[in-house]
Amino acid sequence: MKQRYACASALVAVAVTACAGGDGVWTGTVRDSAGITIVSNTDDGVWTASDRWRVEEDLRIGAAEGDPEYQFGQIGARGIAVGSDERIFVLDAQGQHVKVFSAEGVYQSRIGRPGGGPGEISTGANFLMIGPGDTLLVVDLGNQRINRYLADGSDAGSFPLAIEQQGLPLNFSSTTSGLLARQSRPLALPGRPAADSLDAVVAFTCDGSVTDTLLKFQSGGTLSLGGSSPELNLFSAEPVWELAGGRQVLHGVNDDYRIGLYAADGSLARVITKPFERTAIGERDQQAVMGFLERAWTDAGVPPQALAQLRGIVHFAESYPAFARVAAGPRESVWVQHVQSVSALSDEEYESYNPLEDTGAPDWDVFDSQGRFLGIVTMPARFQPRQFVGDKIYGVWRDDLDVQHVIRLRVIGV
Repeated sequence: MKQRYACASALVAVAVTACAGGDGVWTGTVRDSAGITIVSNTDDGVWTASDRWRVEEDLRIGAAEGDPEYQFGQIGARGIAVGSDERIFVLDAQGQHVKVFSAEGVYQSRIGRPGGGPGEISTGANFLMIGPGDTLLVVDLGNQRINRYLADGSDAGSFPLAIEQQGLPLNFSSTTSGLLARQSRPLALPGRPAADSLDAVVAFTCDGSVTDTLLKFQSGGTLSLGGSSPELNLFSAEPVWELAGGRQVLHGVNDDYRIGLYAADGSLARVITKPFERTAIGERDQQAVMGFLERAWTDAGVPPQALAQLRGIVHFAESYPAFARVAAGPRESVWVQHVQSVSALSDEEYESYNPLEDTGAPDWDVFDSQGRFLGIVTMPARFQPRQFVGDKIYGVWRDDLDVQHVIRLRVIGV
């Protein structure tokens, strides 16, 4: 990839438009470099006031009190999946189970129970996926395995994560066609040869068999396990990826606004760029993050004398990332989430700041299937998407009491 980017000096412009943005005319450039399409956007989007996309809530599931079947403790980072019949599966890591709702949001059943035995789920479960035949997969880091459940909710066994052999699993993704993929990072283990510094995104089946390596890229710097003690380097450069249609992969390193679209054979087909301004991480930002971490450590039972040692492993980058997430949206669009700094929060929001949920901003840049910037879609405040399915977006919204609800948004105007 680096060699291909080094060819940038030989780029040849093949198309340029230079009219004012927002009037239906694109103002970026398209260039070619060794067969790779480089799409350079400006800040001006194509959408006009009459044709821009927007999102509209059409379903909400959840309650702060009342029927426990509609209450959630802590929904996993990728804890929402949608079946072929549009049933909604929600992984509650705190409750250690999966709740099943109809497409209309009516509670139907519960899958799994707390524990470490067959079919049981730990508090370390964080990812939920739908495989072929609507097989449900629960990634349980606490039990170091992936549980399988059939479409009717019955236990279908499990397979180990094999962390020592395959690396630390950092992220998982799946598509409506049943493609399953995971990102693993090599571990530097005592007495073992030095691990390389490349993460791998691999496709796997419902029995855990790896079928293909979709992409390899430089490991990020957030978590460092080398040396005498681990380090957390928060907001440092980290690879961000997502599956797109036809076994394609979206990938970028979030210290720069540069998103690559990789074809099914792993070759880089298109690069999307857009200007951005770096936002410095100040003392107030660091205090908010450390406050969240210390509360989490205390809630987890860490003794006070160990807190100082944990504080010592946390370090911060100088500035926030260029973007938070990428996603494949309707009509082969590419969505890129803005980053929200602590300085942009109100005093009330600051008090309940959760970097796991609040780093991503409500604003998303949307690009068409050719990589041209269309404009910005703003999602509800305190809402974070978990799954894009066609023209619907499923995610978690937190109310003023920090109670989680599942919300489905519909993209209007596509």
